Amino acid sequence: MLLLMGICTSFTNLQAQEIADNAFGLRLGDSDGFGAEISYQRLLGRYTRAEIDFGYRDSREHDAIKLTGLYQWVYGIDRGLNWYYGFGAGVGSVSFEPVPNANNPNVIEEVDGGFFALVAGDVGIEYNFDIPVLVSLDVRPEYGVVGFGNFDNRFNFDIALGVRYQF
Repeated sequence: MLLLMGICTSFTNLQAQEIADNAFGLRLGDSDGFGAEISYQRLLGRYTRAEIDFGYRDSREHDAIKLTGLYQWVYGIDRGLNWYYGFGAGVGSVSFEPVPNANNPNVIEEVDGGFFALVAGDVGIEYNFDIPVLVSLDVRPEYGVVGFGNFDNRFNFDIALGVRYQF
């Protein structure tokens, strides 16, 4: 009986968390360079929220500007500590770094860039401080579905630290 009560109490604790109505801040990181995004989160339901990120990515091969939208489910772990997962999609514009010609390394070739679209997943942890600050660490696998210069059919494993003001 005590075991059953403990399991029920643990499940209740996993569901009992506070999600701010709004959170606004920065998400910093990337998989092979540096990226900075302006991030906004909006509460949709008791355990769900939407996240919209607009930012710049700078990597060894390309620079990109992108807009990503995610739908997330949030679950409490302990007082102030939550974990979340979700999915979404994004669009953007990419420009590639010039590369040497395969036949003549002295000739530099421009690679076409342009529009791209992606689908994304998201999983992470976050901590709500007693002050209205939310700090998160997440992994966002992204897969290019439409793009230029081999930007489609491309997998990107984005890891980032987020700092947001909650209101």
